[in-house]
Amino acid sequence: MKNPYATVLDIQRQAWEATADLAEKSRVAPDRTETIENIEVGQTPSEVVYEENKLELLHYESQTEEQHDVPILIVYALINKPYILDLQPNRSVVRRLLEAGFDVYLIDWGEPSKLDRSLGLDDYVNRYIDNCVDVVRDRSGQDAINVLGYCMGGTMSAMYAALYPEKVRNLGLMAAGLCFAGEGGVLELWGAEDYYDPETVTETFDNVPADFLDTGFALMDPVANNVTKYVRFYDNVEDEDFVENFARMERWLDEGIDVAGKAYEEFIRDIYQENKLYANELELGGERVDLANIDMPVLQIVAEYDHLIPPGASKPFNEAIPAEDTEIMEFATGHIGMSVSSRSHDELWPDVCEWFEERSNGTEVESEPETPEPEEKDAALAEDVEGDESGPDDLSDGGVDVESGTDADATEIDIDDETSEFHGEDRSDEEIAARSEDDVQDEPAAPGEMTVDEDVAEDITDEELDSESAIEDETDDLTELSGVGQAYADQLAAAGIETFDQLADADAAELAAETGLSPSRVEDWIEQAAER
Repeated sequence: MKNPYATVLDIQRQAWEATADLAEKSRVAPDRTETIENIEVGQTPSEVVYEENKLELLHYESQTEEQHDVPILIVYALINKPYILDLQPNRSVVRRLLEAGFDVYLIDWGEPSKLDRSLGLDDYVNRYIDNCVDVVRDRSGQDAINVLGYCMGGTMSAMYAALYPEKVRNLGLMAAGLCFAGEGGVLELWGAEDYYDPETVTETFDNVPADFLDTGFALMDPVANNVTKYVRFYDNVEDEDFVENFARMERWLDEGIDVAGKAYEEFIRDIYQENKLYANELELGGERVDLANIDMPVLQIVAEYDHLIPPGASKPFNEAIPAEDTEIMEFATGHIGMSVSSRSHDELWPDVCEWFEERSNGTEVESEPETPEPEEKDAALAEDVEGDESGPDDLSDGGVDVESGTDADATEIDIDDETSEFHGEDRSDEEIAARSEDDVQDEPAAPGEMTVDEDVAEDITDEELDSESAIEDETDDLTELSGVGQAYADQLAAAGIETFDQLADADAAELAAETGLSPSRVEDWIEQAAER
């Protein structure tokens, strides 16, 4: 039985510690309040080069002496402000593109007024985006430019590329909602025609209020969005870097913008409920948005744990377009994490920049020829070659899963002369003799046997054992932690967490954003790992 006096003393000690902690937090509270009130976002220098209605077209100051020939126009969503792509200097998509040598433009839509209630997708795509594209084309001297659309902006960018293919050099679609045939997640379910009528909302409010949209998004994970994050803020209020990051995200979430009523109605009805874009049945301004026109290179950037636009709402789109040069980069993060997480900027965005760079300097990326059909006499060999090819599980690119829609992975099989009946015809006798001296074993192997140099075999075996041992030493069984099953362990591994030490050192908020898991769940695992 535990000593009752010790229990009382423990309670008293905990009370004193809590009081001291509260006193320390109260001491720094005024400074942290000032930090929150004065936090800066969108700090990359830019100038407004075009304005129309509420729209502003921003041109960012270059960061390199030379730029690629083809500029990039970023088309952001109609919801929230675009500075999430330029949140802070070390986590800025805009800066990554600038540092890679691109000339970068971005559309800031502004906030619609009551007079803009009748603006529809036709206005945003055929008028606003097209006018901005023409400005960038004129300023750069390029007939066609790169377009990178994010979220709803990606959906509109796909529409634009189908309507004006001659003006789009390369198309990037980032977390874009394109296919809603049952894989669109919770938002697709909530927005289904049986449960939701967008006209009821717009008849009530005209433009759809940002607060209405924010409430819906918050309800997708109510505990994390309304309780856990504030508990974490209190626990980390003494950490100024944490408070700054928290303040930037809270400012962005708090500065939502309304959505024009007609555009909202059309997006919910035509894109979500009736899936017209993917079905190739969408019309804007009386003109069909024909996916058959999207023949330029297309890159899709999707987040594995995106709860707003799951990968299944994006990836099938590449199969619906005729473009031969298509890729999908799938990264282990969430909808917002792909823009602001440090891992995304370290591992994902260099690959994105490289993809655009290869296609932005006046040269086209050619697909490799398709694998020829094997002749009958080589059929067995061809089957062996196909069986040895690496599948998607063999990728080891640090979390980026690249799926190619081109024939780039299908390389022509070059069978070595030694497997051919014509082997030796193009070699001299001296070459054949020299080649055979060291390669022929002393005695022929018996049928069904193969002789192997013992020293070589021993070296290979030792290397394999050392390698296997090293791999075992570098990983821990995370399922030993309470609440971590194999599925969660796989998600953590995809985010680069394979050992207890890595988990203990992880930032809970960032890891939660990258994996799409609840912050409270991640914090519990981090605490368990730290105790080991």
